[in-house]
Amino acid sequence: MAPADDYETITCSEDGPLFTITMNRPEHGNMFNTTMLREIHAALESNRRETRTRVVVITGAGDRFFCIGGEKTDLEDSFGYPGFIPVVDVYAQIERHPKPVIAAVNGYAVGGGHVLHVVCDLTIAKESAVFRQVGPAMGSYDAGYGTWCLEDLVGRKRAKEIWFLNEKITASSALAMGLVNKVVPDATFAEEVRAYALAVADRGSHALRAVKASFAVRTGGVEAVSRIATEMLMPFYMRTAESAELGASFREKRAPDTTTFNH
Repeated sequence: MAPADDYETITCSEDGPLFTITMNRPEHGNMFNTTMLREIHAALESNRRETRTRVVVITGAGDRFFCIGGEKTDLEDSFGYPGFIPVVDVYAQIERHPKPVIAAVNGYAVGGGHVLHVVCDLTIAKESAVFRQVGPAMGSYDAGYGTWCLEDLVGRKRAKEIWFLNEKITASSALAMGLVNKVVPDATFAEEVRAYALAVADRGSHALRAVKASFAVRTGGVEAVSRIATEMLMPFYMRTAESAELGASFREKRAPDTTTFNH
């Protein structure tokens, strides 16, 4: 994991099994810029390669903003980024990340910041948090993660209303419509986030990876199918008598003893 001071726009920390990424531009509403998106992507990629932590938390610095979207001028310069626009890379990285990713919404979640929490596996929000999708109000949109995932959460009609009317949604209303999982008092937000994330981390890490991969199969195409198949393959490959005997017989150039297989 890269030290926190290697990043310009985010901070990263470990707390036992928890890995926290904090978007750290509070004076700008923790808005995305190209640097932040690349750094979040890099932090997630680094985290997926280590086994010290089992759950990822994404939050915003300060007590007013989770993230209020992207800086339009800066993001216009990112269209030459290899592959995809950086924000799509981040959403895709969260979707394919083997560990549960929890959005801890500590304030306004607007535009791209709203899509970010929607894409995360779970969302815990403080009571004063505000959710809003503003795309069409400012001539923008998110056709993909921001629409498909939102429809899965709140239903087709409600998702279209959120996108067409661009109204502010309180934390209590978000909870009622299924947009978030849990709402907690502002005063105990940090403690509640930690307890919530630790409860997830107490579950079996392999089972969590497999469950997350299975949820992605419906919309993830061949990549998602490959992920869930790999999750199923690894314990078979490493732990069954069938796999051990077939591997040994292949290496030893002999016929396998099929009487050792589990049936």
